[in-house]
Amino acid sequence: MLSRLHERYQKEAVPALMKRFGYKNRMAVPRVTRVTLNMGIGEASQDIKLLDVASQELGQIAGQKPVVTRAKKSIANFKIRKGMPIGARVTLRGERMYEFLDRLANVVLPRVRDFRGLPANSFDGRGNYTIGLRDQLVFPEIDYTRVDKVKGLNVCLTTSARTDEEGRELLRLLGLPLRG
Repeated sequence: MLSRLHERYQKEAVPALMKRFGYKNRMAVPRVTRVTLNMGIGEASQDIKLLDVASQELGQIAGQKPVVTRAKKSIANFKIRKGMPIGARVTLRGERMYEFLDRLANVVLPRVRDFRGLPANSFDGRGNYTIGLRDQLVFPEIDYTRVDKVKGLNVCLTTSARTDEEGRELLRLLGLPLRG
C-alpha cells in the first residue's frame, strides 16, 4: 500500500514537474531516492552510554535500527582515536522514507520553536537538501521525561534532481515548507 505522500507525489508532483521542466517521460522526473538521518555524538568518546541512548532515540525516530559510525582517523584535540564510535545514522528508502517525510513536514517541523519555514539555500548544487535540527524533542516518538541530554540531528534528503531548482520544486510539491 502506498503512503499518503507517495500517492501525492505520483498524482500531483509528477505531472506538475513534467509540465514545469518539460520532461517527456515520467521516469525522467526527479524523485526522493533516500533520506539519511545522522546524529553525531562527540561526547561518546568519554561516555559510551551516550551513544546507546542516542542510538535508541534515533531508532525510535526512524523506525529502524541505526548503524553506529566510527572515527575514520585519530584527532588528538578531540581525544578521538581511529575506530572509536562517534555517532549513529539511518538510511530510509521506499515507503518508510515517504512515511518519515510525511511526518517531518506535517508533524515535526510545525513543532520547531520559532519556525518560519526551511531555508531555501540548503541545497548542495545537485538537488540534495540538508536540514539540521537542534533537538530531538520535536519528534513525538521521543518521551521528553526520559531525555537526559538534548542532541541535534541532520536530515539529508537525497533526490535524483540534477539542479537545485528541480530539487526545490520537488520538495515544495511534496509539502515541505521552504522559505522564498
